[in-house]
Parts: sequence; structure tokens; C-alpha cells
Amino acid sequence: MINLKKITKKGKALFLAYDQGLEHGPSDFNDKNVDPNYIIEIAKKGGYTGVVFQKGIAEKYKSEIKKSKVSLILKLNGKTNLVKGDPISRQLCTVKEAIKLGAGAVGYTIYIGSKHESIMFKEFENIQREARKKGLPVIAWIYPRGKSIKSKSSRELMAYAARTGLEIGADIIKIKYNGKIADLKWAVKNAGKTRVIIAGGVKKNERELLRQVREIVDAGAIGLAIGRNIWQNKKPLEITKKIKKVIWG
Repeated sequence: MINLKKITKKGKALFLAYDQGLEHGPSDFNDKNVDPNYIIEIAKKGGYTGVVFQKGIAEKYKSEIKKSKVSLILKLNGKTNLVKGDPISRQLCTVKEAIKLGAGAVGYTIYIGSKHESIMFKEFENIQREARKKGLPVIAWIYPRGKSIKSKSSRELMAYAARTGLEIGADIIKIKYNGKIADLKWAVKNAGKTRVIIAGGVKKNERELLRQVREIVDAGAIGLAIGRNIWQNKKPLEITKKIKKVIWG
């Protein structure tokens, strides 16, 4: 039985995502949030249920993460945004390494619809099998991508992403919200007993962000994995407090 209590609180979740340095390059950062210590401090003071890092940061800042007592969610694969065409994100870290680094869960991205999806499915299968042996929760980032999905609706793709997570055995699925609550409710139903969290996405104004958080909770998702809308904010702890109030009441 997989125990999600290390990365959730009362069945809900709020993860501070900081894997953008690899995925987007340094364009998201300023002089303050470029420092992982700043992110760790937000995660600690904000009471996040998890913080998402790639292997390198988890290694270099291991002692700081441990002192923060915020659960580490270690991303096991990644890519840059410099290569064009159908995306593929290959494994960069093992479950064994994640455990040594003190991870409370591991994450892996699959781009469904990409011509390379079978490679990512195979890697996920191996990761999930190893994580199961250790009782470690597996979070699947599932994003529809590639030339083949252009004729599909956002409702269909969001539901397909959620259903894929259930079918491959993810404990939690991270998907992107298309802004339509009826579509998200349908996606959550497709996920069955697999929990759903929503990606924070691009920077939004506070009113729009909190409105979406309310819709996410009302649709049945357990929370968010949010990054830029927090650590690009001038008052990250204040916006965190408002988001937590919506999620936990």
C-alpha cells in the first residue's frame, strides 16, 4: 500500500515546483529566485506538502532540504526546450538515487501523443516497479504533445491525460487545466482512484489564479503543483496563504 501522507495533508496537496531551470532555461528567474535556497525557504515557511527539484539541486542542497522538513519530490527525467519536434524526456535519475537523497516521492513526465511516447512509457514502467518495492509514491506529469494531437479538443486531451495516469498505475497525476471546470470534472472522473493535481502554469494575476484554484478544488482535484505564480510573486508567502485557504478551507 502506497502511503501518500508524506506529500499530502488531510488528503490535499500543494507542491512548490522548481524544475523549470532545466525545462525552460534561466529565463524564468531573477536575482532572487535563481537561488534554490530562496525556494526552499518559501516551501518551509509556506508549509508546502512537497517541493519539486531535479537531481542536481537535490544533491547540492540536500542538507538545506532536510532541515526544511518539506518532503522532496524528485523529478527523474527532464529535457530542455531547445530541441524542436515531438518531445521526449529521458530518465536522468534512478529511484535508488532518489531514496538516497531523501525523496518522499518521485515524478516522471510523459508526453502522450509524441512519437516517442513508447520510450517514456517503458521508462515509467521500470521506475514504477522499482518505486513500488520501496513504497515510494510515483507522480506522473502527463502532457499531450506532438503533431498528432492537433485535431483533438482540449477536453478530450485533458481527460485522456488523466485516464493514462490511471491506466499506467500512477499514484498522482499532474495535468494542465484548460480553464473549463466541466472539462476538468470529466478528467478527474477519468482518473478514477488516482489523485489529480493541476499544474500552476504561466504567471497569472492574483484574482485569476485564486479563481482557478477554487475551480480545481471544486472539480475534485486534490491540489496544485505551482511554481512561477509563487516564486515570481513579490510576496510569495502571502499568495501561498490565500491558496492554502482555498484548498484546505
